[in-house]
Amino acid sequence: MTNQDLEALRKAITETDYALLKIIAERQKLTMEVARTKVKHHIPVRDHAREEQLLVRLIKQGAEVGLDAHFVTKLFHVIIEDSVLNQQSMLAQWANPDAQLPLNRVAFLGEKGSYSYLATQKYFSRRSGELMEIGCSSFAEIIQKVESNEADYAVLPIENTSSGSINEVYDQLQHTRLSIIGELTHPINHALLVHQDVEPGKIKTLYAHPQVFAQCSHFLAELGNVEVKPCDSTSAAMLKVNELKRDDVAAIGSSAGGKLYHLRAIKSNLANQKENHSRFIVVASNSIKVPLQVPAKTTVVMSTVQTPGALVDCLMVLKENNINMTKLESRPINGNPWEEMFYVDMQGNIEDGPMQTAIDKLRGMTRYFKVLGCYPVEEVSPTRVAAVNALTDK
Repeated sequence: MTNQDLEALRKAITETDYALLKIIAERQKLTMEVARTKVKHHIPVRDHAREEQLLVRLIKQGAEVGLDAHFVTKLFHVIIEDSVLNQQSMLAQWANPDAQLPLNRVAFLGEKGSYSYLATQKYFSRRSGELMEIGCSSFAEIIQKVESNEADYAVLPIENTSSGSINEVYDQLQHTRLSIIGELTHPINHALLVHQDVEPGKIKTLYAHPQVFAQCSHFLAELGNVEVKPCDSTSAAMLKVNELKRDDVAAIGSSAGGKLYHLRAIKSNLANQKENHSRFIVVASNSIKVPLQVPAKTTVVMSTVQTPGALVDCLMVLKENNINMTKLESRPINGNPWEEMFYVDMQGNIEDGPMQTAIDKLRGMTRYFKVLGCYPVEEVSPTRVAAVNALTDK
């Protein structure tokens, strides 16, 4: 094959890729029309039976044109997830017209390249209006930016699959008047970032956020005698390595973030748990209304009376109303030794009957009770279809 033949093939691939993009864009327009119909007729965003039928048909059609069933399934899981999230975002915007801003001022931890920065970019990519990024050096500063109206929103990491809950954020929620209006889960892939290629064993000093060190403790043990220097954020750690330009220093952060600071990754997947994800919450001054067609989560904070079984009695209220609790977190109450505030995440919409009944009852059973927010669930679980069955079922 000559270079001319290769160039002709590459040109044909490029043209095919562009045609694919146009088709996907047309599909997105059609799904937005579907969303309008769902609003009109109060139909839920997701229809798992319809999604399963769709995947079965696509797997069979893919086989007819020589495409692997697993490839087709993976491809359309991404397309379906994007469709669901776009529809949910559109429904939420229609339900909260006053919340649509021409400029979204968003406070987050660190600067460009931090995981909070990447999560902010991801979340607001589906929201209308321009994005104004406000990097902060602490969780307290992030909250203060929104409370003082210097920012419209704040993005806060709340928990990680490896290091667990981020207690400092829970403590901030205990005292703020802000409401949770959204959430997202973002994959965390820690990499060893350096100014220029060097063997990991040559590293003498390592910069990272304390949470990152906790998530990569096994890797740190393997490195041996390395000086660990905590930073306010992963972006601050990357900036430090960029400024020093030394062969014996490194930062731990994302490869994407490292590129913004001209750093290269010499080792990846450093976390103790290889499936490492962080959950972020989005907070604002005002609460939002979540359409009943959209899967929702409600978060409350409460303090129970000091009697045996008081917490169990509260949790039984959720069971009686068929409400699934997805998280229970306790934090000490400042000034009240041995007393706890309980944070509870529940699946359900605050405007739904069972949730209203449960909340009304809990208010009467607790010493302190506050709804921190009701917000859309943005983690889309893929519809499962057995590829072999899809090909053999008649």
